[in-house]
Amino acid sequence: MQRARTPGKNNTAVVAALMLSMALAALDSTIVSTAVPQIVGDLGGFSVFSWLFSGYLLAVTVTLPVYGKLSDTLGRKPVLVAGSVLFLVGSLLCASAWNMAALIAFRVIQGLGGGAIQGTVQTLAADLYPLAERPKIQAKLSTVWATSSVLGPALGGLLASTGGWRWIFLVNLPIGAVALLFVVRHLHEPPRERGPRARIDWAGALAVFAAGGVLLTWLVQGGVAWSWTSPPSTALLCTGLALVAAVVVIERRAAEPILPGWVWRRRTIAAVNLSLAALGLLMVAPTTFLPTYAQSVLGLSPTAAGFVLSVMTLSWPVSAALSQHVYRRIGFRDTAALGMTAALAVLAAFPLLPYPGSVWQPVLLSLLLGAALGLFQLPLIVGVQSTVGWAERGTATASILFYRQIGQTVGAALFGAVANSVISSHLGSGTDLDSVARNSGTGPVRRAIDAAVDSVYIGAACAAALALFVLVLLAPRRFPVLTADPSDAHSREPDRPTSSPEPSPNSRTSE
Repeated sequence: MQRARTPGKNNTAVVAALMLSMALAALDSTIVSTAVPQIVGDLGGFSVFSWLFSGYLLAVTVTLPVYGKLSDTLGRKPVLVAGSVLFLVGSLLCASAWNMAALIAFRVIQGLGGGAIQGTVQTLAADLYPLAERPKIQAKLSTVWATSSVLGPALGGLLASTGGWRWIFLVNLPIGAVALLFVVRHLHEPPRERGPRARIDWAGALAVFAAGGVLLTWLVQGGVAWSWTSPPSTALLCTGLALVAAVVVIERRAAEPILPGWVWRRRTIAAVNLSLAALGLLMVAPTTFLPTYAQSVLGLSPTAAGFVLSVMTLSWPVSAALSQHVYRRIGFRDTAALGMTAALAVLAAFPLLPYPGSVWQPVLLSLLLGAALGLFQLPLIVGVQSTVGWAERGTATASILFYRQIGQTVGAALFGAVANSVISSHLGSGTDLDSVARNSGTGPVRRAIDAAVDSVYIGAACAAALALFVLVLLAPRRFPVLTADPSDAHSREPDRPTSSPEPSPNSRTSE
């Protein structure tokens, strides 16, 4: 029987390994960006270099539900170890790439390992700590993720300029090896009750991977490599929809589906999935467009522009850690709704900033946005993990991370199209968008970029309103938190949870 572990000395080493693993996965989503000139100068392939990011993103996103189900079937440790090894092998291959095509292919291998790391690390955090202490570890992981994502470009530029771009990938090897050693030596999953040998839905896993890969390729490349109405775009969309239909057929027949129907039949998980998809959508505004605004409109250096965004990493983890004091009083849903209401106000305030404005204004809004989103995201993750037992926790965690990643991918495509459209309308429909980047310091271009970023933030505010609407309309006011020992939950029927609503704040099982 799987038992929840009590935090102790061994857990300290395990948590250190989880934080190192999370840092690597987060760094590699952004660290390549500032080294692109050196990589292209060495390998060529400027026309396809965007796939260095897209390939990694696609592999991480489409494998999340697969790894979630595998961790519920085989255990967390073998999935995390296999994913870490795959990530390190991919890193070594990236460092040895001889042309751009090879580097893109090896980045996909890296992403296949990164998907296992992201989902399993978050699930282990819930396995290792009881509900009362879970916000602390989740806040640590949030801090690592946010800090690594923001510092990635700076570290990539430093490594590329001092030791060469290959060191961006080689630096993963010693850090990842230490994390892997800690996991192998100190993570001991208690034995579970022996039952019938689990059947792994490999057909469903392949179908999910294919459908997700095709549709995300359509989203990432649409409007960039080809127009949305072009034959390649139409072919990808139709193929993706056909593969989605195939996934539905395969998963309905599978004994142990990769995407089980209970994920969407349970109101709590379905509502959180949609809410976190909206979070991924709105996060594109600050992470992608705020640095551009800071450089092109405010005239800041790249380093200073990075600081405008990085202040989010100061308030987000603090707010996340303190959120437990709020949701113990008013519940998971209402705490998340409070955070998203504040985020909606901040996002709506951005277009009201004066032109060109002062640096402290977007810095303040970034700080407030981080605090609001920390109050929103963590209660939902902890809440969902508390409504399922061990045997379903990997699938549930991977589900919410998957839809957050999908939202981010959709947001990048959608808001990129919005920004390009606004810039073109301000500067003329025949404007070469590449020339906009080269002349961003001129008055008309600064005005156009300011208007484009304002429009993106308005879109992000609409995404925040959507998340708030979904929470209030679909999510139960009290999440059905399991009151029995979570280790017993793996034997129950998926659609008949042995649970009770969130108890009163004075209860021992209160969140």
